[in-house]
Amino acid sequence: MIPLQIHHLTPPYLPISQTTPHLLSPFSQRLQLSSKPNLLTFPPIPLPKPTSKLLRASQSQSLFFGNEEDTTGISSGLDDLSPNGVVYRKTLALVECSMFAALTGLVYFLSNSLGIENYFGCFFSLPIVITSMRWGVAAGRKTMVATTMLLLVLSGPLKALTYLLKHGLVGFTMGSLWRSGANWTISVLLCAIVRALGSVGYVLITSFLIRENIFALITINIHASLTFIFTAAGIYTVPSMEAIYALFSILVFINSGSFTFLLHLLYAAFLSRLGMKASLRLPRWLEKAI
Repeated sequence: MIPLQIHHLTPPYLPISQTTPHLLSPFSQRLQLSSKPNLLTFPPIPLPKPTSKLLRASQSQSLFFGNEEDTTGISSGLDDLSPNGVVYRKTLALVECSMFAALTGLVYFLSNSLGIENYFGCFFSLPIVITSMRWGVAAGRKTMVATTMLLLVLSGPLKALTYLLKHGLVGFTMGSLWRSGANWTISVLLCAIVRALGSVGYVLITSFLIRENIFALITINIHASLTFIFTAAGIYTVPSMEAIYALFSILVFINSGSFTFLLHLLYAAFLSRLGMKASLRLPRWLEKAI
């Protein structure tokens, strides 16, 4: 039999010298392992700290933009409060409307209390016309409504409706037409219609409050007057009720037309004296006279 021989082979990639010392102790092995650098850990990379110059630049930039926003808000507020600003003009228009409404309501209340309404009746529509010409139709409407509400509190619903029907609507119509630059013929005609309707409404409200038909009394008196005139003239005829109603309407319209025409003349002269002649559209004969 051939005896089995065992050869000790060493791998080529792990050469061991013959002069290697004896095996190290476990404590020395631990020291050698701990002394070797760890290949899996990465040392921290220190970030550069911002310099003082960069901090100063960023702080100055933030302060600059913050101050710019503050100055923008302050400048916009100052622009609104300037004489040509929107807020200033709206506030001024509201103040003028409230002052005119308070003045008109007080004068109307005192004139009714003292019984001198007929002497100041031509001036009750003037504040509405002035505010409409200065600040627009909306301002005239606010003045009319504010005056009516003030009279409703001071004198009751009857006086408030009387002002609204006989003076407020006429002033608002006149101010709106003058503001739009309408012709005087159209303005006088429309204002006369509004005045006539207001007078009829005033008679209806008064009839309802006193429980008496005032229209029947008016038509009866007109019928008796016409019958007497026809009899005195030798005309023996009785006018019909349709003719009496038509005559009554014509008389009311003539009365209202003459009143509104006089208001046009008075208000045109008054506004011209106030320096608002350039915004008025006057007839040639009146413009020459003024």
